[in-house]
Amino acid sequence: MSIVASHLPWMGSAEAQSSNRSFAHLKQVNAGVLSIGYAETGPAGGPGTILLHGWPYDIHAFLDVAPVRAETWYRVIVPYLRGYGATQFLSADTPRNGQQSVVAVDVIALMDALGVRQAIIGGFDWGARTADIVAALWPERCRALVSVSGYLIGSQQAGKVPLPPNEELQWWYQYYFATERGRDGYEKYRREFARLIWQIASPKWYFDDATFDRSASAFDNPDHVAIVIPAASRTACANAL
Repeated sequence: MSIVASHLPWMGSAEAQSSNRSFAHLKQVNAGVLSIGYAETGPAGGPGTILLHGWPYDIHAFLDVAPVRAETWYRVIVPYLRGYGATQFLSADTPRNGQQSVVAVDVIALMDALGVRQAIIGGFDWGARTADIVAALWPERCRALVSVSGYLIGSQQAGKVPLPPNEELQWWYQYYFATERGRDGYEKYRREFARLIWQIASPKWYFDDATFDRSASAFDNPDHVAIVIPAASRTACANAL
């Protein structure tokens, strides 16, 4: 298994980045407890590549990457994670769970539903963490791993260890999300919150309104807040260490 780690390639350019482009069309497939919306490009019979986005982003993070990979005869699959975009729960009774392991289960279910036995699995942020877990728990399904600006598999016990104040400040939203006010605030201002994170996380990434709006529509998913609030808090604790 090969492992590659690097910084997000589209973040850090001093030039404004704008695009009204999108994936030509989305597909939908029932996989596990979800109906997963995903983009696909490349030959259907080619070896698989699965690209996983993070928070607060969406599949458009891979808009320029997917066709490049497809040109090398790979079947490229770019799914919306649970709580994003066209991905929906099949049952109203299914718990809206954003734990790190369950998103990895979603990926395996997607691979099974699409008949992908093995794939190169890549991602950033939550997507990187998910890819890491798939590689650790289902190594036979992971041909190679690309983990970009991502998290290690989180330890809840390690996440309880306090950090120096300047490092704790990096995870201010962890404390915000731990309150009802934070949950209500994210519910009401999820787009404004996402835009702030984009700006803080990548201060040299000069995206325009069209670029942001293209991804922000994914946050209108009815389960988005229920998935993000607990997951973002746990992820911040683990990643800080």
